[in-house]
Amino acid sequence: MRVRNFRLYFAGQSVSLVGTWMQAVAQSWLVLELTGSGAVLGLVVAAQFLPVLLGGPYGGLVADRADKRLLLMATQAALATLALLLGLLTVTHTVRLWMVVLLAVALGSVNAVDSPTRQTFVPEIVGPRLLRNAVSLNSVMVNAARAVGPALAGILIGTVGVGACFLANAASFLAVLLALRLMSTERLIPARPVQRGPGQLAAGLRYVRATTGLWAPLAMMALIGTLAYEFQVVLPLLARITLHGGARTYGFLTSAMGAGAVVGGLAVAAVGEAGVVPLIGAAAGLGAALTAAAAVPGVPAEVAALGWVGATSTVFLATGSTTLQLVTDPRFRGRVMALWSVTFLGSTPVGGPILGVVSERLGPRAGLALGAAACLTATVLGLLVLPRLPPEHRFLERRATDGRPAPTATEADRA
Repeated sequence: MRVRNFRLYFAGQSVSLVGTWMQAVAQSWLVLELTGSGAVLGLVVAAQFLPVLLGGPYGGLVADRADKRLLLMATQAALATLALLLGLLTVTHTVRLWMVVLLAVALGSVNAVDSPTRQTFVPEIVGPRLLRNAVSLNSVMVNAARAVGPALAGILIGTVGVGACFLANAASFLAVLLALRLMSTERLIPARPVQRGPGQLAAGLRYVRATTGLWAPLAMMALIGTLAYEFQVVLPLLARITLHGGARTYGFLTSAMGAGAVVGGLAVAAVGEAGVVPLIGAAAGLGAALTAAAAVPGVPAEVAALGWVGATSTVFLATGSTTLQLVTDPRFRGRVMALWSVTFLGSTPVGGPILGVVSERLGPRAGLALGAAACLTATVLGLLVLPRLPPEHRFLERRATDGRPAPTATEADRA
């Protein structure tokens, strides 16, 4: 927080992300109001994230080539416009399912560029020495918004209607646009832009394939992202079917996850470690938390279990993101983080419909149990890969001296 540009970024994103979580809750509830189907809800969520799956790697290449601050201003303005349009359609009672699907696809298309750009912009704000703490605080900010946004959404939906959430989200983007505008560009530490050339996407994929410290975390996230992080599908059904509640119940379940995630993010920022070994432990912890959430009875116990899920999910996300950013050569960082977005967000077109059908036919608790199984499978995968990892990728030191990855043992000896 000593870095002025980070303070601005943190403040702007804090406001904007509250609106983003309000929209996420409102969109899921709107689809349920229009259709009453968990399977359709899964398909709509899948449609939103399909562009991330298909276009994510190219979005990362765009981030590697561009001025990230200016690119973020463009993507955030586009997201605000889409939220405003959905809000106006909803409050005028002209919204139809096909409109929600179309706008969800447009939202995902913008996010395919916005997500890797936001993740790779943080190192340019704070530099490599403070990167791990910045990533952890960023996770705290995201999940604090997840604690506040859904609760506000539940209240607004119950009082003035779903459309107000979309309009509030559109207005919230003004905060992040103002923050980006006020940043001191002289104090940024930009990575050297990648010049246009043939084969750059393939080069990024070859780089990941040749680096165990990169493809192992990505494979773990592919498993977990596909079947465990589908809360937009499972939680509305859990609130409505299992707990016999409404939008307010759904909002509070999501807020419980957000509150737990704040605790997890602060713990990671203070004492956590990066590297594949801590990531394996985080995957196991998330699996245990999801198992508890699938088993406990009643609303109070479910709220407590989802708080645990929120904490462990943040530990996994922050540890994985930091590990990739510290291991990756800055020239490939945008493409690598785009692959992280693909495995986290882009896996939803596969996992969303699966979780929707499972939760509708076998119950939402079965959907949570399936996510727990995916986490435990990822834990086993990490343990199997561990003997093949270079020692310097098992545990990563916090400190760094420049924008390059931490030196290998051989490089350190040579120095």
